[in-house]
Amino acid sequence: MENEFLKGKKVLIVEDDLSSRLYLNKILERAGTIILNAGDGQEAINLALSNPDIDIILMDIQLPVMDGYATLNKIREFRENIIIIAQTAYGLLGDKEKILNSGFNDYIIKPILSQNLIEKLVENLMRK
Repeated sequence: MENEFLKGKKVLIVEDDLSSRLYLNKILERAGTIILNAGDGQEAINLALSNPDIDIILMDIQLPVMDGYATLNKIREFRENIIIIAQTAYGLLGDKEKILNSGFNDYIIKPILSQNLIEKLVENLMRK
């Protein structure tokens, strides 16, 4: 059922690590999503500007050119209600608070398990 819910949803993956990006693409392909990919913050902003139909953004925090926090702030300037989920290797309490207080809708901790990712996406989209 969860995969059916995601079918046709447009997801922007913002990840500079190629193997991580390919892994996330495989999971989301199986769920039937439409996938866009960005390798840095500026590319993510450009894609978000040119694709107003993006449903959700999955964004790495540590990115080249512009980190996830700065990228989030720029995207919020023109898409304030879009769901943006941080993906991070840090799971400490202070990190979680910083992520959520900075304007991300949610976060997921790496390494990302496929079922956790699907559940996180569905949960956030259903809240919208």
